[in-house]
Amino acid sequence: MLSGVPVIYGIDPFSAETTPNHQLGSIGVTADGRKYRYARAGTSALVAGDLLQSPAEATDSQSLIVAASVIGSKTVTTTDTTTVTANEFANGYLIVTGEGGTGTGHMYRIRSHPAATAAVVTITLYDAIEVALSASTQIDLVANPYEGVIQWPATQTGSPVGVAVTAVAASSYSWIQTGGASATLTTGTVAVGTNVAAATGTAGAVETATAGLPTVGYALTGVATGEVGAIYLIID
Repeated sequence: MLSGVPVIYGIDPFSAETTPNHQLGSIGVTADGRKYRYARAGTSALVAGDLLQSPAEATDSQSLIVAASVIGSKTVTTTDTTTVTANEFANGYLIVTGEGGTGTGHMYRIRSHPAATAAVVTITLYDAIEVALSASTQIDLVANPYEGVIQWPATQTGSPVGVAVTAVAASSYSWIQTGGASATLTTGTVAVGTNVAAATGTAGAVETATAGLPTVGYALTGVATGEVGAIYLIID
Protein backbone atom coordinates (compact mmCIF):
# COMPACT_ATOMS: atom_id res chain seq x y z
CA MET A 1 0.00 0.00 0.00
CA LEU A 2 1.20 3.51 -0.75
CA SER A 3 2.05 5.77 2.17
CA GLY A 4 1.61 9.52 2.46
CA VAL A 5 -1.08 11.23 0.40
CA PRO A 6 -0.07 10.62 -3.21
CA VAL A 7 -1.61 12.11 -6.33
CA ILE A 8 -2.41 9.22 -8.66
CA TYR A 9 -2.85 10.01 -12.36
CA GLY A 10 -4.77 8.00 -14.90
CA ILE A 11 -7.03 6.28 -12.35
CA ASP A 12 -10.01 4.09 -13.16
CA PRO A 13 -12.74 6.03 -11.29
CA PHE A 14 -15.19 3.13 -11.63
CA SER A 15 -13.05 0.63 -9.73
CA ALA A 16 -14.18 -0.69 -6.35
CA GLU A 17 -12.59 -3.26 -4.04
CA THR A 18 -13.04 -4.83 -0.63
CA THR A 19 -9.34 -4.50 0.23
CA PRO A 20 -7.85 -1.00 -0.05
CA ASN A 21 -5.34 -0.31 -2.82
CA HIS A 22 -4.54 3.21 -1.61
CA GLN A 23 -4.54 5.28 1.55
CA LEU A 24 -7.86 6.87 2.43
CA GLY A 25 -7.98 10.43 1.12
CA SER A 26 -5.48 9.77 -1.68
CA ILE A 27 -6.07 12.11 -4.61
CA GLY A 28 -6.80 10.66 -8.04
CA VAL A 29 -6.87 12.53 -11.34
CA THR A 30 -8.20 11.38 -14.72
CA ALA A 31 -6.66 12.36 -18.05
CA ASP A 32 -9.13 15.24 -18.46
CA GLY A 33 -8.36 16.68 -15.01
CA ARG A 34 -11.34 15.50 -12.97
CA LYS A 35 -10.39 15.00 -9.30
CA TYR A 36 -11.25 12.17 -6.92
CA ARG A 37 -10.58 11.00 -3.36
CA TYR A 38 -10.16 7.40 -2.27
CA ALA A 39 -12.86 6.54 0.27
CA ARG A 40 -14.59 3.69 2.03
CA ALA A 41 -18.36 3.34 1.91
CA GLY A 42 -20.26 3.17 5.17
CA THR A 43 -22.79 0.50 6.12
CA SER A 44 -24.99 1.27 3.09
CA ALA A 45 -24.19 0.93 -0.62
CA LEU A 46 -23.36 4.08 -2.61
CA VAL A 47 -25.45 5.11 -5.61
CA ALA A 48 -23.94 6.72 -8.70
CA GLY A 49 -24.74 10.44 -8.91
CA ASP A 50 -25.44 10.87 -5.20
CA LEU A 51 -23.75 13.57 -3.17
CA LEU A 52 -21.91 11.99 -0.25
CA GLN A 53 -21.30 13.03 3.35
CA SER A 54 -18.50 12.34 5.81
CA PRO A 55 -19.34 10.03 8.73
CA ALA A 56 -21.93 11.47 11.09
CA GLU A 57 -20.38 13.75 13.71
CA ALA A 58 -19.65 11.95 17.00
CA THR A 59 -20.42 14.65 19.55
CA ASP A 60 -19.74 12.35 22.50
CA SER A 61 -16.06 12.31 21.50
CA GLN A 62 -15.63 16.07 21.71
CA SER A 63 -14.43 18.32 24.55
CA LEU A 64 -12.71 15.41 26.30
CA ILE A 65 -10.28 16.29 29.10
CA VAL A 66 -6.98 14.42 28.90
CA ALA A 67 -4.15 13.49 31.24
CA ALA A 68 -0.93 15.47 30.99
CA SER A 69 1.27 14.43 28.05
CA VAL A 70 4.86 15.52 27.46
CA ILE A 71 6.53 16.82 24.31
CA GLY A 72 7.58 13.89 22.12
CA SER A 73 4.95 11.49 23.43
CA LYS A 74 2.86 9.65 20.85
CA THR A 75 0.02 8.72 23.19
CA VAL A 76 -2.76 10.75 24.78
CA THR A 77 -5.11 9.31 27.41
CA THR A 78 -8.45 10.83 28.25
CA THR A 79 -9.58 11.33 31.83
CA ASP A 80 -13.14 11.91 30.65
CA THR A 81 -14.95 8.73 29.67
CA THR A 82 -16.29 8.06 26.19
CA THR A 83 -17.67 5.21 24.09
CA VAL A 84 -15.83 4.28 20.89
CA THR A 85 -15.39 1.20 18.75
CA ALA A 86 -11.86 -0.01 18.16
CA ASN A 87 -10.06 2.33 15.72
CA GLU A 88 -13.21 4.33 15.07
CA PHE A 89 -10.97 7.41 14.70
CA ALA A 90 -7.93 5.71 13.15
CA ASN A 91 -6.43 7.92 10.42
CA GLY A 92 -8.59 10.73 11.73
CA TYR A 93 -7.49 13.60 13.93
CA LEU A 94 -7.01 14.68 17.53
CA ILE A 95 -7.55 18.43 17.80
CA VAL A 96 -6.56 20.46 20.87
CA THR A 97 -9.54 22.77 21.10
CA GLY A 98 -8.53 25.61 23.40
CA GLU A 99 -11.29 25.04 25.94
CA GLY A 100 -8.68 24.64 28.68
CA GLY A 101 -5.07 23.73 29.38
CA THR A 102 -2.11 23.89 27.00
CA GLY A 103 -1.37 22.89 23.41
CA THR A 104 -4.28 24.77 21.86
CA GLY A 105 -4.40 24.87 18.08
CA HIS A 106 -2.45 21.69 17.41
CA MET A 107 -3.82 18.77 15.41
CA TYR A 108 -2.39 15.25 15.41
CA ARG A 109 -3.18 12.31 13.15
CA ILE A 110 -4.48 9.25 14.98
CA ARG A 111 -2.82 5.87 14.40
CA SER A 112 -5.02 3.64 16.58
CA HIS A 113 -7.01 3.22 19.77
CA PRO A 114 -8.87 0.39 21.53
CA ALA A 115 -12.59 0.13 22.06
CA ALA A 116 -14.07 1.80 25.15
CA THR A 117 -17.51 1.73 26.71
CA ALA A 118 -18.10 4.64 29.07
CA ALA A 119 -14.40 4.48 29.89
CA VAL A 120 -11.18 6.40 29.38
CA VAL A 121 -9.28 5.63 26.18
CA THR A 122 -5.64 5.93 25.09
CA ILE A 123 -5.07 7.38 21.64
CA THR A 124 -1.88 6.43 19.78
CA LEU A 125 -0.68 9.09 17.32
CA TYR A 126 1.44 9.12 14.17
CA ASP A 127 2.81 12.51 15.24
CA ALA A 128 4.72 13.33 18.40
CA ILE A 129 3.21 15.91 20.76
CA GLU A 130 4.66 19.33 19.90
CA VAL A 131 3.40 21.29 22.93
CA ALA A 132 2.91 19.53 26.26
CA LEU A 133 -0.70 18.86 27.24
CA SER A 134 -1.79 19.68 30.78
CA ALA A 135 -4.33 17.85 32.90
CA SER A 136 -7.01 20.40 31.95
CA THR A 137 -6.43 20.28 28.18
CA GLN A 138 -9.51 19.41 26.14
CA ILE A 139 -9.53 17.61 22.80
CA ASP A 140 -11.91 16.62 20.02
CA LEU A 141 -11.63 13.30 18.20
CA VAL A 142 -12.53 13.68 14.53
CA ALA A 143 -13.04 10.77 12.15
CA ASN A 144 -11.28 10.59 8.80
CA PRO A 145 -13.82 12.20 6.42
CA TYR A 146 -13.29 9.44 3.84
CA GLU A 147 -13.84 6.50 6.23
CA GLY A 148 -17.47 5.38 6.11
CA VAL A 149 -18.91 7.91 3.65
CA ILE A 150 -22.69 7.89 3.30
CA GLN A 151 -25.36 9.36 1.06
CA TRP A 152 -25.92 13.02 1.89
CA PRO A 153 -28.94 12.81 4.24
CA ALA A 154 -32.07 14.93 4.11
CA THR A 155 -30.88 16.43 7.41
CA GLN A 156 -27.12 16.81 7.44
CA THR A 157 -25.01 15.15 10.13
CA GLY A 158 -21.59 15.79 8.58
CA SER A 159 -19.97 17.63 5.67
CA PRO A 160 -20.10 17.09 1.89
CA VAL A 161 -17.06 15.14 0.67
CA GLY A 162 -17.76 14.09 -2.93
CA VAL A 163 -20.09 12.41 -5.41
CA ALA A 164 -20.39 8.67 -6.07
CA VAL A 165 -19.48 7.83 -9.67
CA THR A 166 -20.48 4.16 -9.63
CA ALA A 167 -22.46 1.71 -7.51
CA VAL A 168 -20.32 0.66 -4.54
CA ALA A 169 -21.17 -2.07 -2.04
CA ALA A 170 -21.31 -1.23 1.65
CA SER A 171 -17.89 -1.13 3.34
CA SER A 172 -16.06 -1.29 -0.02
CA TYR A 173 -13.37 1.12 -1.23
CA SER A 174 -13.70 3.33 -4.31
CA TRP A 175 -12.96 6.71 -5.81
CA ILE A 176 -15.47 9.51 -5.14
CA GLN A 177 -15.41 12.63 -7.29
CA THR A 178 -14.50 15.98 -5.74
CA GLY A 179 -13.55 18.21 -8.68
CA GLY A 180 -14.43 18.83 -12.32
CA ALA A 181 -17.40 17.95 -14.52
CA SER A 182 -19.64 15.39 -12.82
CA ALA A 183 -23.02 13.71 -13.08
CA THR A 184 -24.83 14.75 -9.90
CA LEU A 185 -28.40 14.44 -8.62
CA THR A 186 -30.24 17.76 -8.23
CA THR A 187 -33.41 18.94 -6.59
CA GLY A 188 -35.30 22.04 -7.67
CA THR A 189 -34.67 23.53 -11.10
CA VAL A 190 -31.01 24.54 -11.42
CA ALA A 191 -30.06 27.15 -14.03
CA VAL A 192 -26.87 26.94 -16.04
CA GLY A 193 -23.95 28.74 -14.39
CA THR A 194 -25.51 28.94 -10.90
CA ASN A 195 -23.71 27.81 -7.78
CA VAL A 196 -25.05 24.66 -6.13
CA ALA A 197 -24.88 23.48 -2.53
CA ALA A 198 -25.80 20.32 -0.67
CA ALA A 199 -29.59 20.12 -0.58
CA THR A 200 -31.65 20.69 2.53
CA GLY A 201 -34.40 18.09 2.70
CA THR A 202 -33.48 15.86 -0.24
CA ALA A 203 -31.05 12.99 0.30
CA GLY A 204 -28.14 12.65 -2.13
CA ALA A 205 -28.86 15.86 -4.02
CA VAL A 206 -27.57 19.36 -4.65
CA GLU A 207 -29.69 22.47 -5.17
CA THR A 208 -29.27 26.11 -6.12
CA ALA A 209 -27.03 27.61 -3.45
CA THR A 210 -28.46 29.96 -0.84
CA ALA A 211 -27.05 31.16 2.45
CA GLY A 212 -26.21 28.21 4.66
CA LEU A 213 -24.55 25.03 3.46
CA PRO A 214 -21.23 25.29 1.60
CA THR A 215 -21.14 25.58 -2.18
CA VAL A 216 -19.94 22.31 -3.77
CA GLY A 217 -19.94 23.37 -7.43
CA TYR A 218 -21.79 25.10 -10.26
CA ALA A 219 -24.10 23.96 -13.04
CA LEU A 220 -22.59 23.37 -16.49
CA THR A 221 -26.13 23.08 -17.91
CA GLY A 222 -29.63 23.70 -16.71
CA VAL A 223 -31.00 20.71 -14.79
CA ALA A 224 -34.63 19.83 -14.10
CA THR A 225 -35.59 18.92 -10.56
CA GLY A 226 -34.96 15.32 -9.58
CA GLU A 227 -32.64 14.69 -12.53
CA VAL A 228 -28.93 13.94 -12.65
CA GLY A 229 -27.17 16.76 -14.46
CA ALA A 230 -23.80 18.27 -15.32
CA ILE A 231 -22.33 19.86 -12.19
CA TYR A 232 -18.76 21.14 -12.03
CA LEU A 233 -17.56 20.15 -8.58
CA ILE A 234 -15.24 22.41 -6.55
CA ILE A 235 -15.00 20.37 -3.33
CA ASP A 236 -11.28 19.88 -4.11
